[in-house]
Amino acid sequence: MAEMFTVKVDEATPAAGGRPSAGPVYRSIYAKDGLMELPLDIQSPWDFFSGAVKKYPKNRMLGRRQITDGKAGEYVWETYEEVCQKVMRIGSAIRSFGVNPGAHCGIYGSNCPEWVMAMQACNSQGICYVPLYDTLGANAVEFIMDHAEISIAFVQESKIKSILTVVPKCTAHLRAIVSFEDFTSEMKREAENLGVSCFSWEEFSSMGKQNYELPEKRKDDICTIMYTSGTTGDPKGVIITNRAIIAGVMTTEHLLKETDKVISEEDSYFSYLPLAHIFDQVIENYCISKGASIGFWQGDIRYLMEDVHVMKPTIFCGVPRVYDRIYTGINLKIQSGGMIAKNLFQYAYNYKLTNMKKGLKQHEASPFFDKIVFSKIKEGLGGHIRLMIAGAAPLPGKIEEFMRVTSCSVFVQGYGLTESCAGCFTSIANVFSMIGTVGPPVTTIEARLESVPEMGYDALSDTPQGEICLRGHTLFSGYYKRPSLTEEVFSDGWFHTGDIGEWQPNGAMKIIDRKKNIFKLSQGEYVAVEVVESAYMQSPLVASVWVYGNSFESFLVAVVVPERQALEEWAAANNKAGDFAELCNDPKARGYIQDELNKTGKKLGLRGFEMLKAIHLEPVPFSIEKDLITPTFKLKRPQLLKYYKDRIDQMYKDAKEGRTVA
Repeated sequence: MAEMFTVKVDEATPAAGGRPSAGPVYRSIYAKDGLMELPLDIQSPWDFFSGAVKKYPKNRMLGRRQITDGKAGEYVWETYEEVCQKVMRIGSAIRSFGVNPGAHCGIYGSNCPEWVMAMQACNSQGICYVPLYDTLGANAVEFIMDHAEISIAFVQESKIKSILTVVPKCTAHLRAIVSFEDFTSEMKREAENLGVSCFSWEEFSSMGKQNYELPEKRKDDICTIMYTSGTTGDPKGVIITNRAIIAGVMTTEHLLKETDKVISEEDSYFSYLPLAHIFDQVIENYCISKGASIGFWQGDIRYLMEDVHVMKPTIFCGVPRVYDRIYTGINLKIQSGGMIAKNLFQYAYNYKLTNMKKGLKQHEASPFFDKIVFSKIKEGLGGHIRLMIAGAAPLPGKIEEFMRVTSCSVFVQGYGLTESCAGCFTSIANVFSMIGTVGPPVTTIEARLESVPEMGYDALSDTPQGEICLRGHTLFSGYYKRPSLTEEVFSDGWFHTGDIGEWQPNGAMKIIDRKKNIFKLSQGEYVAVEVVESAYMQSPLVASVWVYGNSFESFLVAVVVPERQALEEWAAANNKAGDFAELCNDPKARGYIQDELNKTGKKLGLRGFEMLKAIHLEPVPFSIEKDLITPTFKLKRPQLLKYYKDRIDQMYKDAKEGRTVA
């Protein structure tokens, strides 16, 4: 019988009063006697940092590669003590501007030491920090600056120009812009003409004192407001309290203890996943709490693996897209090797995989082949990796299996949302049956499934499926200035995630669908599909369009019903014969419409990952009879996916291989 990783703590509830049925409530086996209690002596994330400064003052804390004559060299480091001195001055300078506890400061830029220092300076003062980022759309920064009432914006030098374009609409609250590096005199004049003070990092730091009295901080203070995309693409501010961040860090600590991989002051973490997302913030706070070091990438994906190789981290977190690139790169090297090397690798892989399936831990399954075969893969990741974590979107089972077998490190996958303060389910290391799942609930969360009858998901069936609902310590406290939206996602104390899950026999959760019309691509980017479809529908060539994005893939595909007259006019102008159905099957017609749709999308501000990489032209309109649309002509997405499943699979396959779908 399979080992169980959850315990039932409450019974299922039948459908009643207009509410669908819900399955039993489950908790992690590691929290069978109650959800993990949070420490009383830690009131805010500042306590993690200040405690580490006292315990590990000389430890390396933040590092980046030294740039000399345009070339990146070795990492240079600042200690916890040195970072703390800078943080205290920045915190003091913030207060000197009359920005008091409870106010909001923005942080805008790629991961770097200054990002973390600005965050810690805000934490020191009980000030809410708000990450600013533009991947939610062209006007997102302006919206967040205004909506969150940002007082001071800490900005990467390369982002200053874009932030100055929105300053005129944000002057009601904005007092200063602080560059991570320098300010050109021209940009400084431009901002000051708008009534906003500008400072380089050094100028601003010099305004602060190194020693001053810190304000009292409480667990229920707002730590950060993280903006994510709503179902219609509009940014919504997720309120995360100090308590939620603490719970996220302590949960991570507890889970790693269970796998004997707890982080210590000897560890080093490679920081490249956006600090504007909660996943990386929680991991970095945890590393800081243990006195570990954090090294930053250069901010250029082309040099990502080079940075890893130079830094030699022990901990690596990635989204599926990054692990896919690693997997593809390794396989290319294997295939380009000689026959003997290929056969040896395959034999070693199968041997170790067989032993892992029998229950042996990754480091016990084949020490011999780890040393003579798989150590080369570990070297490609710097040679010191011992813990790898995947998150942000589902990881394909074949890639997870490959990384578990070949990386010579513990590999785990998790699932979470900004609203759950990062992970709410995490797979258990060295348990092979966890592959393809996100594991059981974490120790600070309880979970249940709620039936979704309109999609055919039944939480009370033999294979329980339904919307994942959560309650516990790590949940957010609501959407900023949007009480109606908060009420919409909370019901009877349960947060409704919008994701569809399926309980596995061992108590692990498998993500199988999305309830609302928003999804993540494999690189972690959100796509508000109705917004994208609305843009493409503005093309005169289109009668209907259904856009689909698989969260295991990095791009979008679509089924398009063309306007008959427009396509026939194109055919006449290009000497193409055939009826409408034949034209829809013509590769050149398909290429023409795809190009025109992407031109329309670009014109309307869609981003690169919202462009279509492949389309299928459908001559027959979506119909009620085929159960593809509702009587009000809304798309029935699960039914469309089922109907076009083979075509979708073929589009993805051919697009990745650079072929045109026939």
